[in-house]
Amino acid sequence: MENKMYSWQMTALDADFLLTESDLPATADHEALVKIAGCGVCHTDLSFWHFGVKTKKELPLTLGHEISGVVVAGDPAWIGKNVIIPAVLPCGECDLCKKGRSNMCQKQLMPGNDFDGGFASHIKVPSRFLCPVPAALLARYPLATLSVIADAISTPYQVIKKSELEAGDFAIVIGVGGVGVYAALIARIFGAKVLALDINDSKLETAKANGVDAVLNIKGMDIKSIKEQVREVAKELGASRYGWKIFEMSGTKPGQDLAFNLITFTSTLSIVGFTLDRTEVRLSNLMAFDAKIIGTWGCKPELYPEVVELIATGKLKIDDFVETFPMSQINEVFRNTMNNVYTKRSVMVPE
Repeated sequence: MENKMYSWQMTALDADFLLTESDLPATADHEALVKIAGCGVCHTDLSFWHFGVKTKKELPLTLGHEISGVVVAGDPAWIGKNVIIPAVLPCGECDLCKKGRSNMCQKQLMPGNDFDGGFASHIKVPSRFLCPVPAALLARYPLATLSVIADAISTPYQVIKKSELEAGDFAIVIGVGGVGVYAALIARIFGAKVLALDINDSKLETAKANGVDAVLNIKGMDIKSIKEQVREVAKELGASRYGWKIFEMSGTKPGQDLAFNLITFTSTLSIVGFTLDRTEVRLSNLMAFDAKIIGTWGCKPELYPEVVELIATGKLKIDDFVETFPMSQINEVFRNTMNNVYTKRSVMVPE
């Protein structure tokens, strides 16, 4: 029915998502009711559903923060427009927002965490930071597929800019799954010489086929052997021995251990993947190498148009990295994602 919305709610850890029905919410002029086209399944969703990471809003909660759709009510300036909803919605007024760090706004709202998210037919969000989807982009991809911009693409885009990566730099991406592969491709677009590390041949082959300079399957290898191989690749690519840009995307303890051990003179290590596991490191290496470690949280909405432009102009192609499923299969998709069945980013599409 047109005045109803449907959502798949998480009610307990590891439990099946339950389909619920409710009335469409009322909206104010500063809000937008978005009819959802697609919502991507992110590792953060798995962290909430399986690994016990607490959501800000108490359960039951509809997860999902990687959302695209069409505005159907609310702010008159947005009605009828195709949009991407940023995964981090800042206030736009605080000190952090005014200093260009809106992704860390302490009043931020995250769909599927602070309020009900995108595994639903509709969602109500503030309209201020919506990202419009131009016709040129829709000519290339369905709106549902473009939901991955909200996190899987925008997050690595932001961290690559923060890393100060320059053309000719040697970029090492650890983990080229649903987010990491975009880090590798964006680094290549920025002119870096890119090495992808993973334990999955299929993911590495896809990265290589899409322009990554070199790949290495590190399954079963110790850190010393990996470091030797990485040095060889850098030499073969004509890259510098110094200033490596290292991007830890796997969100695993072994990945973080390796990333820290790859630091060399004037390196920048960027931590993107999330894990509750702890790793032990010697921080004095940062002093000795004059290196640095940075983190990143989502992507500030101000950068979204740049990401959209990369895809709309064909510089970044996403065809090989996204797979859609009916929203009704959400329980199966989550279980399969936990078991590493998929090599592409799963996007749930309301029927």
